[in-house]
Amino acid sequence: MPTPQAARSYPAHDEHPEEKVTVAVDPYDMADKAQIFSVNYRDYGYLPVFLIISNEGDQPVSLSSMQPTLITVKRDKLTPVSNDDLFRRLSHPAPRTNPTPFPLPGGKVKGAVKGKARDEIERAQFGAHAVEPHSTAAGFLFFDVSEISTPLAGASFILTGVRDAGGHELMYFEVPMEKYLSAPEAKKP
Repeated sequence: MPTPQAARSYPAHDEHPEEKVTVAVDPYDMADKAQIFSVNYRDYGYLPVFLIISNEGDQPVSLSSMQPTLITVKRDKLTPVSNDDLFRRLSHPAPRTNPTPFPLPGGKVKGAVKGKARDEIERAQFGAHAVEPHSTAAGFLFFDVSEISTPLAGASFILTGVRDAGGHELMYFEVPMEKYLSAPEAKKP
């Protein structure tokens, strides 16, 4: 998994200087970036998005009520899929080709998600419930974009439900995906 940098270092970010919190997203939509995964999520209609939240304040920030949404150019509101949804599509169980009149015990379940892929998904998922002072939390969100040909063009990532230490909701974060799409390509060593 990638090591997160400060959120403001990513091209697609929204910084709230008064609240001292920055949110960034880094889509893994290109084959070279997606190589970190053992599963090609694009083949299954999923877009992995690396979410990075940096807290430069002196108090923790709560994420337990956060609600991330990817809004496409056609105003479709996509929410991240659950692990169960990912496993269901990745397993793509095949129907039996030779039905029997009675069930046979034993045998291997067809279409199960391999342990390596299951572990990878569980490790990659964004799971932070808070961001401690002067630190960064990061992880992946997976969006179902199977019905969308160009999910990032003209899209925005919205994050609501981020709360300060007093329980007050911070102003929502909006990250236009055009910042990511129009960023110059990083130079490779």
